[in-house]
Amino acid sequence: MNKYGLLVTGLAPLLGATRTFPQAVAIGACMLVLPLLHQALLSQLRATLNGAKYWLASLLLLAALASCLQLALRAWALPLALALGFYPALICLQCLVIDTLLPTEGRWRQLLLHLSGLLLACLLLGAGRQWLGDVAGMHLAHLPSGGLLVLGALLALYNGLRPTLTRRQGKR
Repeated sequence: MNKYGLLVTGLAPLLGATRTFPQAVAIGACMLVLPLLHQALLSQLRATLNGAKYWLASLLLLAALASCLQLALRAWALPLALALGFYPALICLQCLVIDTLLPTEGRWRQLLLHLSGLLLACLLLGAGRQWLGDVAGMHLAHLPSGGLLVLGALLALYNGLRPTLTRRQGKR
């Protein structure tokens, strides 16, 4: 699996729904629960279905899970559900990509590793955007384009803190 595949598929909800830290926690929890439930329920069907039947079952399961997620958000947290908008439904695309890219060996370990990284990115992005918008007075941080700028700054910080590997070119 491409190590950036999950981040790319989760980019729209990550940038659009993390304006504040509570919204980041909510969309991060949705990004964690929906793929885990989808993979857990599909693990029972993986041995019996293949081809078009498997993908149809996967799509129907995703539609049911996303509908239940939207209804639960509207029932228990209506202001949060209105603030998140359609972004929880976009997690279905992430679930389809996860199902396609995950290998058969070590599936759950790799899934949990990538989802925890995505949850961490949601929390850091939400906290950074809320701090920049409320404390620093940078109102651009509350817009999706500001989320892209904050994500770029977080990735630059990550690359700057990561130990660099030195290569010796031309010598054996």
